[in-house]
Amino acid sequence: MDNDNMVCGPDGCDGEATEASLPRAASVGTRIDIVSDAICPWCYVGKRQLERALATLAKEGLEFQVHWNPFQLNPDMPKEGRDRAAYRAWKFGSAEKSAALDQRLVEAAAAVGLPFRVDLMTRTPNTIDAHRLIWFAGQHGDQDATMESVFKAYFIEGRDIGEHDVLADCAERAGLPRQAVLDFLAGDLADAEMRAADQAAREAGVSGVPSFFLDGYSLFSGAMPAEHIADALRRGQALLRERKAA
Repeated sequence: MDNDNMVCGPDGCDGEATEASLPRAASVGTRIDIVSDAICPWCYVGKRQLERALATLAKEGLEFQVHWNPFQLNPDMPKEGRDRAAYRAWKFGSAEKSAALDQRLVEAAAAVGLPFRVDLMTRTPNTIDAHRLIWFAGQHGDQDATMESVFKAYFIEGRDIGEHDVLADCAERAGLPRQAVLDFLAGDLADAEMRAADQAAREAGVSGVPSFFLDGYSLFSGAMPAEHIADALRRGQALLRERKAA
């Protein structure tokens, strides 16, 4: 099995993509919605591939806006998270299977310039607060930069992104005010909304992440190569604009 179009689902991160749909957007062919989880390795790889695709499309005069949407790979994860090695050995049947999956991910990430450090990743966190932070960033700052910072903290720095101090560090690195983020995370604002959005994605047919949508229409799931993403966005935008003009 190659690394194209791979997704993370509740049973692991080596599944094939599935089709899904979301409510249609009002704009025409410019809004990209990504359904993802902050601990989904293919989501980080997919982010890099998307960035490469968007750089290519920008040279053609095509512009898009990226929005990040929540999905919990482990919705039953305790608030404090779990020991990663023990949890993954249980989830995948053995420490050896977990290590083999990690190695595959490290190699795929390296191919897009991401130096994953699974040796530093000691906790599997609950990600609801990470999703709340991404929502907060969407309201008050740069959502994409904050998503990048959270991914980096977990996959490259091996930090526990279930901890508020770590999330505040991520936010500060992305240009958000640290204390405002800590104050936000100390409450429960957007908690119910993030859980509802997660459930809405499942009801729309999302079973694996990353899943990509253009104006609410499903494009594809998985960390596809940049050239495939660019082609899907070109075709998707053209089709939506044809429908609008009809």
